[in-house]
Amino acid sequence: MTISWTDYSSTGFYDELLTDSGNPRKSSRKLLNYIKTLNDGDVASRKHAAELTIKEMGVTFTVYTEEGNIDRAWPFDIVPRIIDKKQWDKTAEGLKQRLQALNMFIDDLYHDQKIIKDGIIPEFILKQSKNYRKECEGVSPPFGVWAHICGTDLVRDKDGEFYVLEDNLRVPSGVSYMLENRSIMKRIFPEVFEKMDVAPVGDYPARLFDTLRALSPRKIKKPVIVLLTPGIFNSAYFEHAFLAQQMGAELVEGSDLVVQDDDRVYMKTINGLERVDVIYRRIDDLFLDPEVFRKDSVLGVKGLMRAWKSGNVALANVPGAGVADDKVVYAYVPEVIKYYLDQDPIINNVETFLCHDEVQQKHVLQNLDKLVVKPANESGGYGMLIGPHSTKKERDEFTRLIKANPRNYIAQPTLALSTAPTLVGKNTLEPRHLDLRPFVLQSKDSYVTTGGLTRVAMRKGSLVVNSSQGGGSKDTWIVDTDGESK
Repeated sequence: MTISWTDYSSTGFYDELLTDSGNPRKSSRKLLNYIKTLNDGDVASRKHAAELTIKEMGVTFTVYTEEGNIDRAWPFDIVPRIIDKKQWDKTAEGLKQRLQALNMFIDDLYHDQKIIKDGIIPEFILKQSKNYRKECEGVSPPFGVWAHICGTDLVRDKDGEFYVLEDNLRVPSGVSYMLENRSIMKRIFPEVFEKMDVAPVGDYPARLFDTLRALSPRKIKKPVIVLLTPGIFNSAYFEHAFLAQQMGAELVEGSDLVVQDDDRVYMKTINGLERVDVIYRRIDDLFLDPEVFRKDSVLGVKGLMRAWKSGNVALANVPGAGVADDKVVYAYVPEVIKYYLDQDPIINNVETFLCHDEVQQKHVLQNLDKLVVKPANESGGYGMLIGPHSTKKERDEFTRLIKANPRNYIAQPTLALSTAPTLVGKNTLEPRHLDLRPFVLQSKDSYVTTGGLTRVAMRKGSLVVNSSQGGGSKDTWIVDTDGESK
């Protein structure tokens, strides 16, 4: 197999599988030793098998273009990313801590707003939030939890430590690809799983089901749980159908549900109406209920908010949870954790500059060529300025945007994102930058996936990992190395 390990010793980035001297890390030694035994034909056949498996399983994602929606096969790299279990256990505790504090924060905002009255977060941050829903004020969801499913984006810098890049609390996606990545790897590398103690991820659908079931207003043995999707043209429809099937829940669109005069939600079936207890909604807030939000929405269910406020149906995630998705709020999360839990964050934020602060804004504008500038509520890598790769024209435009609406922008240093060996061409491994999206569940109990969705920037030198912009994916292995020889 054509590979030069010395290429990695001079990159200046933390590599997930290799040390600075180019030797395998303890957690990746068995994998890399196995890869070295593969010849060019072996590598090509494994890669081809992965591609065929993806097609057979129908693993796709949708890209929105000017020509229309295009379904593409899921881009997948056959070399997994490996994380030592000891480090992951600490990271998982940090993720639970973070979601607990964020849920306490959201609940406070829709009730007494103590955190604002105590001067921890400026009031104008809330008043100018695009995702604050006045319609949710005073409502108390079960367990005080507003965000039941969270996808937290993590990155590793040069020190090898994990940092939180952003929180996704509205309708986080990607977990189905994490599960499918594992299925693919088990098919093409079954012998490696026999040799390595890789933590499983397959219990996620059952954990998600238990999280949702705990929310049911009717304490019955089998509450009716549905997954509400915008439909087949949504970019995450594959995931919606996959999760519904895995949980044994009904996949429904807005037209399949109706709210009756008793303020309860019913599903239309061939046997008549059946009461619904829990809705795992994959529709944005503003399209959920034309009676309350957008009057022109045909995706939601008229009267849904009435039913929810009456306590007759549970929604996950709860409308209004996105107030904590705001990247400006993100900058305050360490203070949020300290305020509600009286604890220091287990996982740190990436250094962040707030453009509404005059001193920090001045620093940002003077260093646009070195920073990454992000709008407060965009996702998918859109609307950003990546300073080192920007033109003067682009920097001038962002100067104008920041000055016109400083509350809407944050800036962060250009991170030295960690790398991992990635198959390039037919038989060459080269370092590519990556991030990680683990998934955290919270209702009666908390749960964190053992690993998550690793996204890879497939283009050399690129920091953009989003699949819609040319990124790919890897399976993520949490490996217990305790007891192994050094």
